[in-house]
Amino acid sequence: MTLEELASALRDSRGLRQKADLSDVLGALVHAAPANKRQFSQGVMLGDDCAAIPDGDGYLLFAIEGLVDDFVRDMPWFAGYSGVMVNISDIYAMGGRPLAVVDALWSAGGDAAEDLLAGMTAAANAYGVPIVGGHSNTRNPRGQLAVAIVGRAQRLLTSFSARLGDKLLMAVDLRGFEAETPYWNASVGAPPERLRPDLELLAGLAEDSLCDAAKDISMAGAIGTTLMLLEGSRAGAVIDVTRVPRPAGISLLRWLTAFPSYGFVLSVRHALADKVCRRFHERNIACAVVGRVDDAPRVALTDGAQHALMWDFDAAPFIAPPLVEESTHG
Repeated sequence: MTLEELASALRDSRGLRQKADLSDVLGALVHAAPANKRQFSQGVMLGDDCAAIPDGDGYLLFAIEGLVDDFVRDMPWFAGYSGVMVNISDIYAMGGRPLAVVDALWSAGGDAAEDLLAGMTAAANAYGVPIVGGHSNTRNPRGQLAVAIVGRAQRLLTSFSARLGDKLLMAVDLRGFEAETPYWNASVGAPPERLRPDLELLAGLAEDSLCDAAKDISMAGAIGTTLMLLEGSRAGAVIDVTRVPRPAGISLLRWLTAFPSYGFVLSVRHALADKVCRRFHERNIACAVVGRVDDAPRVALTDGAQHALMWDFDAAPFIAPPLVEESTHG
């Protein structure tokens, strides 16, 4: 596969196309409520991993994730587990710590909900984050699940703070298993006493002023998630795909479209990048510099020999151009 073919396959991937749909949704919200275009006083905007509401000496964080129907149908236990896990990751990606989750669950009978509930409970126990309420309907034609979370942060990591000259880092837990699914599972079966401290790295980076820009790698994959971070910061980059931390034996396309249970993209000031990498390495988490933030409104891929344009934000905004325009970060 050439680099051009890789870029084309990534643009056509299910996860990236689903993220691109957010542009219409967020655009409609801004059109319907112009006040949504305005940032909070601390510079927080719609379109990040969590809503961040200034609250005394820090921020109240609020997020929600809905699970796609085929995931709930085909892998109900892991869908339930993931509903809790990805919300917890969103809180840490913003520099916060989770407090509690609630869920909204629909199923065709009580028995059909058992695996979903068991998966959610397993994740809540593994990460030490309680399920404190929610909504259920066991008379629905098919299973559906959404999970919401609240947390708090002292200092924020956001999608709007990458700056010219930053190093782009990717940190991923490669201690997962390979399966014929779009997931890399480094969570189920891992020691619970390791899971939460591994995520605490993100809150520590924010609180120690080592980083202020990050996103967790979502179903858009490593490159799609980086697109969201760079677009939000009105920046661009060249990403060296050969430097992306990757498990042995996994093809580059499969890995770049995978959802890792622990994966983050960070934009870090040049002088701090080595220190940030060391914090992940000390916990046996792979972390590498994969690019450098520049002021070109596009993202390109390179393998050292070839270059390919991944996305041109001027030609086609990716997720939320109306919300990016008023950002004071860049």
